[in-house]
Amino acid sequence: MLRIIYLFGLVSLIFPGLVSADSTPAVPPTFHLDLTQHWVGYFSLVVMIVAYISAMLEDVTHLRKSKPMLLAAALIWFVIVLAYQQHGHSLPATTAFKSNLQAYIELLLFIMVSMTYLNAMEDMGIFNALKIWLVSKDLSYRRLFWITGFLVFLISCIVNGLTAGLLMGAVVVAVGKNSPRFVSLGCLNIVIATNAGGTFSPLGGISTLFVWQHGILGFTEFFKLFIPCLVNFLVPAAAMHFALPKDKPIVDAEQISLPRGAKRILFLFGVTISLAVGFDMALGLPAAAGMMAGLSLLQFFYFYLQKSDKPSSPRQSEFSLFFGGGDVNLMTNEAKRLDIFDKVGRLEWDTLLFFYGAMMGIGGLGFIGYLDAISQVLYGQFSPTLANVMIGLSSAFVDNGTLMFAVLTMHPDIPQGQWLLLTLTLGVGGSLLAIGSAPGIGLMGQAKGQYTFASHMKWCPVILLAYFASIGTHMLFNAGSF
Repeated sequence: MLRIIYLFGLVSLIFPGLVSADSTPAVPPTFHLDLTQHWVGYFSLVVMIVAYISAMLEDVTHLRKSKPMLLAAALIWFVIVLAYQQHGHSLPATTAFKSNLQAYIELLLFIMVSMTYLNAMEDMGIFNALKIWLVSKDLSYRRLFWITGFLVFLISCIVNGLTAGLLMGAVVVAVGKNSPRFVSLGCLNIVIATNAGGTFSPLGGISTLFVWQHGILGFTEFFKLFIPCLVNFLVPAAAMHFALPKDKPIVDAEQISLPRGAKRILFLFGVTISLAVGFDMALGLPAAAGMMAGLSLLQFFYFYLQKSDKPSSPRQSEFSLFFGGGDVNLMTNEAKRLDIFDKVGRLEWDTLLFFYGAMMGIGGLGFIGYLDAISQVLYGQFSPTLANVMIGLSSAFVDNGTLMFAVLTMHPDIPQGQWLLLTLTLGVGGSLLAIGSAPGIGLMGQAKGQYTFASHMKWCPVILLAYFASIGTHMLFNAGSF
C-alpha cells in the first residue's frame, strides 16, 4: 500500500494533469464579497475587539496576550472562508489568507534571527560588560543621564526597543540606587530615546520593519527621519536635565571579562544585517532571506567553538564526572551556552504569536472591507497629515505595529512624505504614556516604585510638545517628499 502511495505521488509530480481533475467552476478574477453588513463581518469585528481588550488586560487577568489573538484569527478566517464557500468560490479567501501569512512569515524569520543574535550576545556577557563599563566611569548623574540617552538612541536603531531599553535601564538602576529621582528621570529619558531611535531605521521596530517589508520605503529613506527623531529625544531631555541631581553616585567597580568568541559574534551580527540590506536592495529578495543566511553563519561559528573548545583539566573533569562533582554542571552550562537552538527557544514567542493573531485578524477585517471604510473616513474626509497625527497619538494606547499593519492593509494613496510622517508619529507616539511602548512597560517592572505610570504622566506635556516639534521638523526638513 505504501508503494502505491509513493507511486501515486511520483506520477502526480511528473504528470499533474493525470491525477488532478479540477471540476470546480472557474473563479471570476474580481470575485469579492462585501461582508461589512453581513453577520460574518459583525462577528469578526466583535471577536477582534474582545481579543484585543483581553490582550490589553494581560497584567490583570494573567492570560497571555497571544491566546485570545490566535483564537480570534482562527475564528475570523473560518467564518470568512465559510461565507465564500456558500457562494461556491473559496479561492479568493484562501488566497488572501496565504498573502497575509506570507507577510507574517517574513516578519517572523527576520525577528527570530535578530533576537537569536541578541540572546547569543547576552550569553556572551556583551550587554553586561557594557553596563559594567558605564557604571565604572565615575560620572555624575547628569552625564550618565545624557550618555545612557544617546547610547540607547543609537543602539535602538539596530536592536529591538525592549532589549535596548532594559540594557540601559539596568545601568540607571545600578548607579541610582541611592537616588530615586535619577532613576525615575533616567528611565523616562530611556523610553523616549528608545522609541525615537527605533523610528529612523527599518531595523528599529515592528512598525518600521512593516513599512520596509512592504516596499513602501527603501532602506535609506528612513534616515530622513533622523533629525526629527533627534528633536523628539532632545526636547524632553533638555527639560529634565535641570531636575536631575548634580552630585556623583557611589558605585562599586567590577571586572569585565568576555568569553571566547564574544567579539566575533558582534562582527557576525553586523555581517547579518548587511546581508539583509544587501539581499533587499541588490537582489530584490526579502530581508528575511539575508537574515537566515546570517543565522547559518552563527550556527557554523557555534559549531567551530564547540569543536575547538578544549577542557583545561581533563583529569579533573574525568574525576568529577565519575564522582558527580561540580564540573558536570559546568560542562552542561557550557554546552547550553554554545547551543544555537537554546537561543531560538528563548525568543519572545508570546509576542511573536500575538503578532500572528493581530496580523491575520486585521488582514481578515481588511478582506471583509472594514479597513477600506476606515481609510475613506481617515484619508478621505481628513487631510493625510491630520489622519497620520491622530493615528500616531492613538499609538499611546494601541501597539504601533498593529496600527501600522492596519494602515498598510488600507492601502492609502499618500506620498512618501506622508508615509514618513506616519512612521514618525507611530514610532514616537508611544512615548506619551508609560504603557504606550514595550520599553516603558519593561522599565516599570525593572524600576518598580521609582519609574511609574504617574511619574511618566508628570512629563506628558513636554513629551507632547516634543511630539509636535518632531512633526514640524519633519515637514520642514523633508518638504520635498510631500
